[in-house]
Amino acid sequence: MTPDVGCLLSLFVKDPRRLCYPQRVRNLNRLSFVVGLVAGIAVTGCGQGAKAPATSDVWAVVDGHEIRKAEVDKAYRRVAPQNPQAASADEDLGAKLGLVDELITQHVLLARARALKIEVTDAEVETAYGERKRNLPDAAFLEELKARNLTVDDMKQSLRDELLADRVMEREVKSKISVSDQEISDFYNKNRAQFNVPETQYRVAQIVITPMRDPQIRNRLKDDAITPEEAARKAQMLMGRLKGGTAFSTLAMDYSEDPQSAPQGGDLGYISESQLAQVPPQLRDVVLKAQPGNVSVLSAGGAHTLVLLVAREAAGQRELSTPTVRDGINTQLRERKEQMLRVAYLTTLRNDAKISNYLARQIVDGAAKSAPPATAPAASPGK
Repeated sequence: MTPDVGCLLSLFVKDPRRLCYPQRVRNLNRLSFVVGLVAGIAVTGCGQGAKAPATSDVWAVVDGHEIRKAEVDKAYRRVAPQNPQAASADEDLGAKLGLVDELITQHVLLARARALKIEVTDAEVETAYGERKRNLPDAAFLEELKARNLTVDDMKQSLRDELLADRVMEREVKSKISVSDQEISDFYNKNRAQFNVPETQYRVAQIVITPMRDPQIRNRLKDDAITPEEAARKAQMLMGRLKGGTAFSTLAMDYSEDPQSAPQGGDLGYISESQLAQVPPQLRDVVLKAQPGNVSVLSAGGAHTLVLLVAREAAGQRELSTPTVRDGINTQLRERKEQMLRVAYLTTLRNDAKISNYLARQIVDGAAKSAPPATAPAASPGK
């Protein structure tokens, strides 16, 4: 199971935010996206049969809770990229339609948190807030909030909601997942050929830092360097944290700006010698010369990538008794179960809720009104 060679090129391509992560994870995410999309379409009402809201400012209603335009606009200001190229009206509306659906799911999860009596303390919110702005001076962070027309209280309330939703998923989904020894054994026996390695393999992990605003940040702290100076400071800070004993995977999940490898702790999987020969010499030499556990920093164009050689394995058949084989199978099966259970759980919660998505209905109705009138088919010659 190896990543595309292009995964190792993120530092050297024009867009350093290029997606790069193991093929098996990419395929799994494609599947979960499709399942999630179908589930969302199936259970998100567009207001059919429901009484229209008294004001057009109400864009959705979830079990009597109104999601208003102002709430969606505020969520949009939190996540919209700050760049000189303004998005078109259609792009803005499409983004806000997606945010309405996310807010519907969030309100369903928050209702579940209340039912389960799950709470988040003020101290936990303060800790999350401190982590979120760690790499920016207070003045710069407040200026960023001001530019987005947000307040510190807005930020803290958003963090509180995120923490509550995450804890519901932790209790209701992650805590219920288990993988048996029999499942691991069955998977190995059915896929034994995949564990016959024809050439030396290098397992690599990365932390990507870009000098620009990233439109999709998936690290746990939503941390994003937006200038070359911030990127350099961030790289230096992370190297200091590594020397202080913080795990590479923890820092990758908290700070890496690659949206795909960050949730995996920066893990890119195994790269073969022949694949490694195709990457730029600077990166290839770092991997070939490094000892497992070594971290190197590669810099280009204001971007920085911390590269960790996790392991080097010689060619040959890997037996199930090999810890890396067993652990890898366990992780893969656990991820697969979590993705499926997550989709099923959210679908169930949304099915049990009374949801009216008025913004979606307005878009559908507007498209119908602007569509050209149907024309009668032309008569056949001679008739």
